[in-house]
Order: sequence, then C-alpha cells, then structure tokens
Amino acid sequence: MTTPVPCDWAPPQDALYRSYHDTEWGVPVYDPRALWEKLQLDGMQAGLSWITILRKREAIREEFDGFDPERLALWDETRIQRALSNPGIIRSSQKIRACVGNARVWLETMARGENFSDFCWSFVEGRPIMGTFSHHRDAPTQTDRSVALAQALKARGYKFVGPTIVYAWMQAVGMYNDHEIGCPRRQAVAELVR
Repeated sequence: MTTPVPCDWAPPQDALYRSYHDTEWGVPVYDPRALWEKLQLDGMQAGLSWITILRKREAIREEFDGFDPERLALWDETRIQRALSNPGIIRSSQKIRACVGNARVWLETMARGENFSDFCWSFVEGRPIMGTFSHHRDAPTQTDRSVALAQALKARGYKFVGPTIVYAWMQAVGMYNDHEIGCPRRQAVAELVR
C-alpha cells in the first residue's frame, strides 16, 4: 500500500502554505459572503503568487473592512487613496477599485434576490467535481465551467474574474476537488460536501 503524499504545490517547509493546503484549500464553501471574499482575494492574486496573498491576507482583510460589501461599496476616492498607501496590502489601484466595484455589484445582485452561492455552485450542478490529477501540473489553467462562470460574472459587472482566476477560485472554494490523487486531503475534503 502506498503512503499518502500531500499535494506537491504546498511544500512542507512552508508552514503557511501547508496550513492553507491542510485546512482551507478545496474545502467546499457555501456562504455567499465568504465566497465573494475569496473571489476578491483570487482577483488580487492576478500576476502574483498565491503565497504573496496568503502572507498579506490578514492585512488585506483589515484594510478592506473585513471584506464587508456594505462598507466597501461606500468607499470614495479618499478611502481608495488611503488603501493605496498601505504597504501591507497589494497596492494596485485597478485591483482595489475592482473590489469596491465588485462589492457594489454583489449588493445589487443580492438586492435582486440572487444568492451568490447558489448562482456560483450552479455551474457545477451544486456538487464538487473530482479532479483526476496525479500531480498539480497536470491540471488545466481553466475549464469550460470556469470560462462560463467568468463570462456570467463579467456580464453582471464583476472585474478581475477571468477564467484562470475563476478556476483557481473554484478549486480553492471546493467547486473542484483538485487535490492530487495521492493526497490525504482529497478524501477528507470529499466527505465535507453538503
């Protein structure tokens, strides 16, 4: 019998990465606000490594009012400039403005009665898709489903939601269980499906 080996992308010598892999990545997220926050963090990753976001995540949450859409939607130019002066976050004017705009879009769609969780999970028929990869490098950078979801998000007005970002986010929030076949988290995460 082969000894299970965790996914290769989260090296054991990096405690933060390994903790993220072992406790968060791929765990199904159904809370609409939590899904929205994670989508904003994945958008901030564009052009960067995920470990950069993980290392700055708490500072980003603090600066972005805990990713409270109601508070973010009220940000004006002065508040955006204040955020841009914070060296602890990703200081990209485009990404910050996207988060503010995305908060407004999220609130508008929720006010119309759309549940963000139900909307997003509908792209995988409400259940995680089990990956079949022995190594993370075998996974694609996007899928037909991430393309379709990215297009639907863009049509609603969301920014920084291209199909590659959306696929990474779908993996992170458990819409895809892309833990490598030999990873012990693969089965553990599969058992968390509601």
